[in-house]
Amino acid sequence: MSKLHEIQLLVRQGCHLCAAARATVKDVTERMNMEFSELDIDEHPELLARHHEEVPVLLIDGQVRDFWTVDGQRLERLLGS
Repeated sequence: MSKLHEIQLLVRQGCHLCAAARATVKDVTERMNMEFSELDIDEHPELLARHHEEVPVLLIDGQVRDFWTVDGQRLERLLGS
C-alpha cells in the first residue's frame, strides 16, 4: 500500500512550464489515486521570495523535489516510497 503524501505544485499565471508540470503531476497522481494542490506563488509573498526563479516547484511533504521541469517517472518513484 502506498504511503499518502502531501503534494503541492507552486505555479504562476502565464507560465508555460507550469502548464506542462501541472499536466505531468495530474497524470501521475490520477494513476496513483492521489491528489495534489496548486498554489500561485504571486499570492504568497513568502513563497515568491523563496522560489521566484524556480517556478514551477514541486513539493512533496514540504520538501522541494523538482523545479522548472517535473519528471513523471521520478515523481511516480517518489510517491511510491
